[in-house]
Amino acid sequence: MSAPTIRDFPGDTLFEALGRRVGTTTAPLAEPPAGSGLQPVPGEPGLPLIGKSIEMLRDGFIAGRRYSEKHGPIFWTNAFGRKIVWTTSPEAAKEVLTTKSKSISQAGWRYFIDAFFSRGLMLLDGQEHLLHRRIMQEAFTRQRLAGYTEQFTKIIDNEMSGWPVDEQMLLNPAVKDLSLSVATVVFMGADPHHSEHLTRSFVDAVRAGTGLVRFRVPGAPWLRWNRGLAGRKVLEDYFRAEIAAKRASNDDDLFAALCHARTDDGEEFTDEDVVSHMIFLMMAAHDTTTITSTTVAYYLAKYPELQERARAESEALRGEPVTLELLDKLEIVDRVFMEGMRLVAPVPVLGREATEDMDICGHFVPKGTLIAVVTDPTHRNETVWTDPDSFDIERFVAPRNEHKGHRFAHIPFGGGAHKCIGMVFGSAEVKAIIHRMLLNYRIEIPADYELEWDYTSLVVPVDGFPVTLRPLH
Repeated sequence: MSAPTIRDFPGDTLFEALGRRVGTTTAPLAEPPAGSGLQPVPGEPGLPLIGKSIEMLRDGFIAGRRYSEKHGPIFWTNAFGRKIVWTTSPEAAKEVLTTKSKSISQAGWRYFIDAFFSRGLMLLDGQEHLLHRRIMQEAFTRQRLAGYTEQFTKIIDNEMSGWPVDEQMLLNPAVKDLSLSVATVVFMGADPHHSEHLTRSFVDAVRAGTGLVRFRVPGAPWLRWNRGLAGRKVLEDYFRAEIAAKRASNDDDLFAALCHARTDDGEEFTDEDVVSHMIFLMMAAHDTTTITSTTVAYYLAKYPELQERARAESEALRGEPVTLELLDKLEIVDRVFMEGMRLVAPVPVLGREATEDMDICGHFVPKGTLIAVVTDPTHRNETVWTDPDSFDIERFVAPRNEHKGHRFAHIPFGGGAHKCIGMVFGSAEVKAIIHRMLLNYRIEIPADYELEWDYTSLVVPVDGFPVTLRPLH
């Protein structure tokens, strides 16, 4: 039996009772400078010490929407030991991710995950980030991506052939194992069947970032924070031990590509750079792929007629090699992919920190405040999206093209200078998984089934997403 999470706490807990009594006090974050013309950020500090941490962990974007409806698209709470300004509108997302970027750093991410993913690309700032991104881009050229696609297609075919049919299975853990195999082979060049300790370490590191206890506690190895630190150590030791051989190799995995990456002016990564980037990229690759593949499969199962439309596109391409060009032809899958990420963002929050006093959409945010762009409410903004809570893939095609109503209304891959560098890779992997599922199986769920999500760390289905795969051939 797995350990209980925050989500398992019943509603009528001591924390809930205290919250109803003393945790709903409203207060401005800080008074704006006299004569600035700025408004204070409204919000609620929450309970002493823990603030709104439990509510935010347990309820995810629903809590964000609740406070947004009460206070507006910019509000603040205490949570996870800090004052956090939360934004839920496309315009606020634009200001945080681009317009006001000189007043904002990635320290918002570092506060949560630096202990486990230190110096990953997403956690770097300024010129250092731009330099590392330029070097890393050499590992994500179109030619490299084509090679990765050829590799992961073979892994998908092999792993999926072992999935059970005509009986209920949990799809989310199966896809997670599949995406871990892809990341292990394509990124690390390792054998996934002999790397279980590495994959366990990645999982521990990912889950540690949202731990309520945010420091090492001696004698408590079961705590998320401690497990995450131990996981980071395992990963560092592995990559450091392998890096010399990778630099001397002609391998075609991402690990080797980072070792050999060099810009036209001779810039390249140090050994420690490679170690840090590999640990971060492994996390970024497999978790987001798992979430989005599960989401797309859910909506295809929920709407059988849509599944048949998508299958017809895949059947028309049966027998052709799976390439980036082929995956671009899967128009129905692409729309389900886009709409799935709108409704279930693989990264629920984009973290930043104010490096100086600043304003966001006319609100005063003091230096040192954490800033969280909450993707789900942003993706459901009524000024951009028609009937935003409904699943509707036609919103992404002419004449509607709702996603073009605001550049930051649909940000599953982030935005600005830190937009996901692996976006093309991740999209291709998800579509390749779904393409193969459509060719092999009919995905079935009960007509009244509704997928429920756990937001305790990254998004996962509460029940693992039970499905039945019916073989087509």
